[in-house]
Amino acid sequence: MLQRFINKSLITRQSYGLLTKLRFNLNHRHFTSGTTGPRICIVGAGPAGFYAAQYILKTLQDCKVDVIEKLPVPFGLVRFGVAPDHPEVKNVINTFTKTAENSRFNFYGNVTLGRDVTLQQLRDNYHAVLLTYGADQDRELGLENETESNVLSARNFVAWYNGLPGAENLNPNLTGKSVTIVGQGNVAVDVARMLLSSIDDLKKTDITSYALETLVTSKVEQVYLVGRRGPLQVAFTIKELREMLKLPNVTTQWRAQDFEGVAEVVDKLARPRKRLTELMLKSLNEQSVAQPQNKKQFLPIFMRSPKQLKDNQLIFTVNKMQQDKAISTEKEESIPADLILRSIGYKSSCADNGICFDNQTGRVFNEHGRVLKSLNDTTVDKGLYVAGWLGTGPTGVILTTMNGAFGVAKTICDDVLAKNIKTDDQKLGLQDMLKSHAVVTWQGWKKIDEEESKRGLLVGKPREKIVKIEEMLKVAGV
Repeated sequence: MLQRFINKSLITRQSYGLLTKLRFNLNHRHFTSGTTGPRICIVGAGPAGFYAAQYILKTLQDCKVDVIEKLPVPFGLVRFGVAPDHPEVKNVINTFTKTAENSRFNFYGNVTLGRDVTLQQLRDNYHAVLLTYGADQDRELGLENETESNVLSARNFVAWYNGLPGAENLNPNLTGKSVTIVGQGNVAVDVARMLLSSIDDLKKTDITSYALETLVTSKVEQVYLVGRRGPLQVAFTIKELREMLKLPNVTTQWRAQDFEGVAEVVDKLARPRKRLTELMLKSLNEQSVAQPQNKKQFLPIFMRSPKQLKDNQLIFTVNKMQQDKAISTEKEESIPADLILRSIGYKSSCADNGICFDNQTGRVFNEHGRVLKSLNDTTVDKGLYVAGWLGTGPTGVILTTMNGAFGVAKTICDDVLAKNIKTDDQKLGLQDMLKSHAVVTWQGWKKIDEEESKRGLLVGKPREKIVKIEEMLKVAGV
């Protein structure tokens, strides 16, 4: 899912320079934990939260940064979203770990905003609060029978094989021959690849043991990847497509009619889109040559919008493209669907009633990271900020998330230095407030990390993830 989350080819020289400039030695202890400088709380221990913490600790050298996370473990989508067969993407965890080892950084795991602490309590105990808890819901298709047992969220499917607590009970039914994925982003391609990959290859990853057991008995042979627009608008990246095309014992089958007129406009496309389109056309041309047909097939289909679910068939409206817009026609097509996975986008939830939240778009109302006071008041709520998908919506690669987090962190630092936020009063933070709560510290996380690595070593995997919160807390010693 998140190769886009660390696609180094997308990092320009300018952005790489910014990264280099912001590197600093977190092992050099300048301050004790008793510093009386600005106290800042970050809600959410995913990429946006860690990148913001990195920038703030570098810029405000008398501050303390506390990160609270509802799960006992850190790293958010890097841990629970990156596909198991993409271990190189998770190397960014090394950078986040260096940030967490700063003496002015504290991690409070197993602390949920809106349940264990309120936003107002955070506002009272910190000079500034940054919300970065991400997008934890998915958008729905709007079909009448969407709640049927054979319709699942791709987000939940990813969480299932990645070990997100609670997702172990998903139990996807893989006894049918066909799976239809609605959506053509990187998440959708990741799911397709996991369904079609060799079990021997998956055994070497950190996929959960229960997911591996289910995939061993899978009868899935055909995976459809259906999008409402055409090849020129597809959302997956070239790296994801290359991986699918190289998947052993899997045949990719395109529909030639979906590419009518595409070759004529390739040279007019921007370079990333041009390269991706050329790869699709190359694959299309190669399939016309006599090739052995594998039992497993990857079947991308364009210009189709889901209309109705009936008798293990998903009925689609056939679209036509007018520039970049998909226009529905009167034609329909039925595609077999023993299992349907929707993958049409994420959205955030409102964790606390004190947040100025737009339920329609699923994000926090803000102006360049500064949260607004209310839906009808464009005045910023001083000291309250948002970054990552919670503020922008679920779009972008790691470069987008990183730059966005750095930008909001800079805004926080600028507001502190310009005294737009009052910081001369001492704030107590969460330590006293959570004395009776089962909090997982960074040391507690390291115990979980070590235990998972030990369990993985026993079965030839990089780690065997602990998926029960109760067990995580026990291992962490809380």
